[in-house]
Amino acid sequence: QVQLVESGGGLVQAGGSLRLSCVASGRTFSSYAMGWFRQAPGKDRECVAAITSSGGSAYYRDSVKGRFTISRDNAKNTVYLQMNSLKPEDTAVYVCGAGGSTTVLKLNRTDYWGQGTQVTVSS
Repeated sequence: QVQLVESGGGLVQAGGSLRLSCVASGRTFSSYAMGWFRQAPGKDRECVAAITSSGGSAYYRDSVKGRFTISRDNAKNTVYLQMNSLKPEDTAVYVCGAGGSTTVLKLNRTDYWGQGTQVTVSS
């Protein structure tokens, strides 16, 4: 079983930056593709970024391309989301998830979820 714990959320002004971290426990972290998802009140959950198990390829939702960067360090069992040029519409609970491939993660399907961390961007 994989357990995921996110950190790094907070309140930031528009144009600012945050770096989210997701630390995994378990013995099979490097076997999973990882993704970051967000859900705002009244909105469906959406995958904003995903990365392959090796870290060789990454995918981004159009609305965050050029602003967000996903990365992972398998030696530390950690995946990161660097968020730059933040906008008020980025406000949401950000959740880390693990799945079998980036393809299924982009469909909002995961085998494991974290508890989430709140990101609030003020105008």
